[in-house]
Amino acid sequence: MSDQTTTSVLFAGVGGQGIVLASSLLATVCLDMGHDVKQSEVHGMAQRGGSVTSHVRFGSQVSSPTIPAGEADYLLAFELLEGARWCGHLAAGGTALVNRQRIAPITVSSGALEYPGDLERQLQSDGGSAILVDAFDMARTAGSTRAVNMVLLGGLAAQLDFDTDVWRQAIANRVPPKTLETNWKAFEAGRGV
Repeated sequence: MSDQTTTSVLFAGVGGQGIVLASSLLATVCLDMGHDVKQSEVHGMAQRGGSVTSHVRFGSQVSSPTIPAGEADYLLAFELLEGARWCGHLAAGGTALVNRQRIAPITVSSGALEYPGDLERQLQSDGGSAILVDAFDMARTAGSTRAVNMVLLGGLAAQLDFDTDVWRQAIANRVPPKTLETNWKAFEAGRGV
C-alpha cells in the first residue's frame, strides 16, 4: 500500500465500460466497511468512447481524492491501451488488473495512427505486477459483455479483505434487478483471476 492508512485504486478505460459504476461500488463497499473514502472521476471529451478515469482512496483518514503518479496501489484497466497509458501511476509493488480487450480510439479508427502491437509485453515488463485478464470473454460467459466492470471489480475484491456479503449488497443496490444474477456471476468469475 502507498502509506500506512490509505489504499489508492485507479480505474481507467473508455466511456461506456461502466468505470464510474465500478468505482462507485468500491467506494460504497469501503464506506460500509467503516473506511473514510474519497472519490474523483474524469471523463474524456466523449462520454462514450473517450478516456475515463476514476480515483478511489480509502483508509482511516484520506485527505485527497486524487492519486498522484506513482502512488496507486491498484490499477483496474478496462482496456489494454488505457492500461499501458496509466501503468505509470502504480506504486512500487502495485498491482494492475488489465482487460486484454482492445477498443480503438478515434485516432486509430480514423486511420491516422495504428493501435500499438506490443502492449501486453510492455505491461508485463513494467515495474508493477500486471495481471492480464480476458474480462470481455469472462463477462460474455457470465451472460453479458457489459459486465466487464464486474469481472475486474471481482478481481480487485479478491485482493482486498472485504466481506463478500457487503459486495453482494452494494451490487444488488446499484444494478437493475434483472441483471443482478449476470453481474454477480461476472463478479465471482473475476474473483478467480
